[in-house]
Amino acid sequence: MESPEKSALEVVVGQLLRRHGLTLAVAESCTGGLVSHRITDVPGSSVYYQGAVVSYSNEIKERALRVRRGTLERYGAVSEQVAREMAQGVRNALCSDIGLAVTGVAGPDGGTPEKPVGLVYVALAAPDGAWVERHVWQDDQGDHLDRWENKASSAEAVLDLLRRYLEGQL
Repeated sequence: MESPEKSALEVVVGQLLRRHGLTLAVAESCTGGLVSHRITDVPGSSVYYQGAVVSYSNEIKERALRVRRGTLERYGAVSEQVAREMAQGVRNALCSDIGLAVTGVAGPDGGTPEKPVGLVYVALAAPDGAWVERHVWQDDQGDHLDRWENKASSAEAVLDLLRRYLEGQL
């Protein structure tokens, strides 16, 4: 398998994290470790990458990431509020400068009219604040993407959120 291209987001954010002397931790739900995989594909990522929590269940979101049960009950696991708490929780749990989080409905099942397949929230927590973005992944005809495409799009979105933060664009 080839190493990541020099322009791949995981390479770019790695260079930016090194330049700023910052560390990173990731909380993943619907991506199941894909973000961490991409980050660790970059040689030397151990300089800035602390680790991850893949929190598929609500119980792990509560226990490992300190997401409040009330937040989960009120808003559901796929929500802006939970994404924010996941990012803050992983940042604290893994003693990192920056925490990233992603939670969503990868599909093909599990969607509802309010939370369709392809809905994802990506979040970033840092010393100067927290940012959350909502995305709904669809093709050009408005149809749902498949599970892999939803996961890949979500991983790309959270890495791009990190890039924009590190470049001072948020």
